[in-house]
Amino acid sequence: MATATKSATQKFTYTIRDAQGKTRTDEMEAPSSQAVASRLRERGFTVLHVEEAAGKGLNAEIKIPGLGEKIGLKDIAIMSRQLATMISAGLSLLRAMQILAEQTENKALQKVLNEVRSDVETGKSFSVALGRHPETFPPIMINMVKAGELGGFLDQVLVSIAENFEKEVALRGKIKSAMTYPVVVFFIAILATAAMLLFIVPVFANMFADLGGELPLPTQILVWMSAILKVATVPFVIAVVIFSMWWRKNKHRREIRVKVEPVYLKLPVFGPLMQKIAVARFTRNFGSMIRSGVPILQALDIVGQASGNIVIEDATKAVQDSVRRGDSLAGPLANHPVFPPMVVQMIAVGEDTGALDVMLDKVADFYDQEVESTTEQLTSLIEPIMIAVLGGMIGGMVIALYMPIFKVFDLIG
Repeated sequence: MATATKSATQKFTYTIRDAQGKTRTDEMEAPSSQAVASRLRERGFTVLHVEEAAGKGLNAEIKIPGLGEKIGLKDIAIMSRQLATMISAGLSLLRAMQILAEQTENKALQKVLNEVRSDVETGKSFSVALGRHPETFPPIMINMVKAGELGGFLDQVLVSIAENFEKEVALRGKIKSAMTYPVVVFFIAILATAAMLLFIVPVFANMFADLGGELPLPTQILVWMSAILKVATVPFVIAVVIFSMWWRKNKHRREIRVKVEPVYLKLPVFGPLMQKIAVARFTRNFGSMIRSGVPILQALDIVGQASGNIVIEDATKAVQDSVRRGDSLAGPLANHPVFPPMVVQMIAVGEDTGALDVMLDKVADFYDQEVESTTEQLTSLIEPIMIAVLGGMIGGMVIALYMPIFKVFDLIG
């Protein structure tokens, strides 16, 4: 009898919050996940998550650090759209959060949604519950939700958040699709060149050494590059890995951003594109927050940080100082070249007419189209250039390798 009972049970992993608000994860054997949740609630715990424990041995779940499921902006946009729809349909926030947690396929987001629902269930406001997960929910979303809660139009705010994030996702998608081809071709060129220098050129170099005589200058340069690469490949790869780790850790430090990000805007081809992306992001976020009722000083602080460029962030601080003194928004923007005159003029008109959010949306839409047009032009321009560069590099190396052979043929003839 004991054996039958044992075989009917399974091992479950659960996450709970105790009366002191501390979260912990443990395991329990029970017939079902519902039984686990029931037992834990009887003990006075708030159940956040219950799932069947991963098997051992060959059935064990393999998790590689840094490669787990991530919560992207697209996931947050879909969540906001679904949540707005359910709240508009009359569902309570708790019920809507439960449905979202059950239907989402992203396990990481499911865990966060369960924790947010638990916080709301214990009496915290929705914005406070979201604010406990700053790594998942951007500050712009948290502040817009707070304004929506205070104003009693949370469903409208969630729709605005969804539209804002959907446009941001679309913008990123356009940029990524435009840059994928040149980046791939660039890395193919690097790999092909390195492979020829490491494996093919040494074979020809030994053959030329046996033949004797002086090599043509292009061939000498190629052999010299091959010799250097054989010695420097390992140190170079190590240096690249170390720099990548350092950059990932320090790229958000202000002293680094002040030196690097202004240079981005001055790049010959990509500088104007980055400027348009930053302006589009700034005006779209600013318009969404103003329309949602977020105080203007607080909105400026958030959209400056969310713009992704220190130049715009510093410009918004100057605007904040101007607004605190009772001056206009548009005045200080005119002193910063990162904002084109059209943007400044449209913001000034929006202030005068009381339709600042509408004007900001129009500016964002305009620059979204500009970004799309610019990326298409860059793609059409970069593709033939990259093909020509790749062909020139490989063709030049082949010619340099065969020049001594032609010279030998001339001597024989």
